[in-house]
Amino acid sequence: MPWSLFIAAIPALLIAWCAVVVIRSRAESWGLVAQPREDRFHKHATPTGGGIAIWLGVLLSFVGLQLVLQAMRTDGITVPFLDQHLGGLLQRSSQLWVLLSAATAMFVLGLMDDLRGLDWRLRIVIQTLIALFVVLQGWRLTLFIENPWVTGALSVVWIVGIVNSINLLDNMDGLAAGVTSIAGLILVAVMLLAPNPQSHQPQLFVAGFLIVLIGAIGGFWIHNRPPATIFLGDCGSYFIGFCLAMATLMATFAGGDLPQHAVFAPLCVLAVPIYDTVSVITIRLYQGRSPFEGDKNHFSHRLVQLGMTSRQAVGTIYLLTAACGLGALLLHQVNTWGAVVILLMVFTVLCVIAMLEGVARVGRTNH
Repeated sequence: MPWSLFIAAIPALLIAWCAVVVIRSRAESWGLVAQPREDRFHKHATPTGGGIAIWLGVLLSFVGLQLVLQAMRTDGITVPFLDQHLGGLLQRSSQLWVLLSAATAMFVLGLMDDLRGLDWRLRIVIQTLIALFVVLQGWRLTLFIENPWVTGALSVVWIVGIVNSINLLDNMDGLAAGVTSIAGLILVAVMLLAPNPQSHQPQLFVAGFLIVLIGAIGGFWIHNRPPATIFLGDCGSYFIGFCLAMATLMATFAGGDLPQHAVFAPLCVLAVPIYDTVSVITIRLYQGRSPFEGDKNHFSHRLVQLGMTSRQAVGTIYLLTAACGLGALLLHQVNTWGAVVILLMVFTVLCVIAMLEGVARVGRTNH
């Protein structure tokens, strides 16, 4: 059964959980400590670099899988469920390692930023080059647009945008890890419920990749949930954001028996990170500041300003992520009007939150 794929999350979770323990004990000597600042929410010096654990969890899990597949092919070893998919897995393994190489490059960029604090312009340029590399490998948005230059450019923008959205979302204990896990789980469900139009089978490659990623994030989240004992770091947010963006590019959401409007599924799933990015950049520009300058105007911070505790703010964003993302499960099953209703529901939820935040800001100004 496809749902047995979730077993793949276990080794990634255990590797990441154990790796965090080691990284946390060495973080200070490595220079991976986040100090309290005016534009940060935490009050105490906290080890960072939890993204190293997630990267290790994903990478080592796939190394182990590759070794198992090679043993199955050369030594005749049989493994339940993998047997019937051995040929397809071996065929896709080269793509997997190209993907993981690009993800590792994004991870290294984030790690250098954690250690040295890179200029935002340099970060954007390198992110764009990495995104361009994978797009040239054939991974890109289609959106039923025939012009490859347009789809290629949109794909680069999508990858860089999601990477930075997850980076911006990482501003409160357990927030980015929890939101990306929820988003990843919903995408997995879409992959297993919406068959590939060519093979008419569940999209196991993308689903399996996401499950391993979710497992690694889960192993980190155990240590990062409030009160966090370690932070994700730019290396982690870049890596997770890139993997999520690539999963949406590798997946097939429409075509064949699947309606064209199903291509909006990633927007539903990632609506909350996108909302946070758009809203915080808008506030910074309105205040005459650089959109790349840190502050406490993030979605989670604004919820705290409404009177919530940090735990309540994080829990609220979890629920909003699920509420918006669940619509993605239905897009491939409804007609055009049904899709319009789903997208309007997601938009309405975000508008209600924006209005509540606006009222709260006006109230604080009046006082």
